[in-house]
Amino acid sequence: MYRNEKFNRWRRHPWHGLHARIDDAPEDIVQVYVEMLPTDVVKYELDKSSGFLVVDRPQRTTSSPPALYGFIPRTYCAEEVARRCPGVTEADGDPLDICVYSERHINRADIVLNARVVGGIQMIDGGEADDKIIAILEGDNIWGDAQDIADLPPIKVERLQHYFATYKMVPGKEIDIKVDHVYGREEALKVIAAAEKDYWNHYGELHEQQRS
Repeated sequence: MYRNEKFNRWRRHPWHGLHARIDDAPEDIVQVYVEMLPTDVVKYELDKSSGFLVVDRPQRTTSSPPALYGFIPRTYCAEEVARRCPGVTEADGDPLDICVYSERHINRADIVLNARVVGGIQMIDGGEADDKIIAILEGDNIWGDAQDIADLPPIKVERLQHYFATYKMVPGKEIDIKVDHVYGREEALKVIAAAEKDYWNHYGELHEQQRS
């Protein structure tokens, strides 16, 4: 199922030790590390130093993600990702986020799965590009035939837009988040490629050191 490599007795870092792509798979299939579930009202996030999933903060509101929420390994949102987002000069400096729909409930995070990319949301948070890729679980019995964003009911995307537009809200305070632009599969693949390029520009030396 996953890239075949020599056995490593130590757990791999989910961001640096896994791969975005799977050998011999179509270009729209990516690996996903899942940080949060649709049932979570606590925000979990990968600790970049240790590779462990940690509690970032309890959500202030009752909002919870409408899909599995995580990131694509060996991606990074920096200059190349920002160039694909008109009106901004910076990205958020995190791995590329991805939301995955599954008909069957997956009831634990800190797992890896394969997903088919169908589109994305061009989110701008505080003037920084913070794209959210949208995908479906590979082999899903309900959503498995979806190839592009138009193949999903519009409400699926609307709920994601609402979640990301409101999950940082604090009563009495303004937030600067835009989630107006939704794009399809082809643009999503270009955003992923940009995030992969940003990763190698910023972290490629880690892998070069391992080879030497």
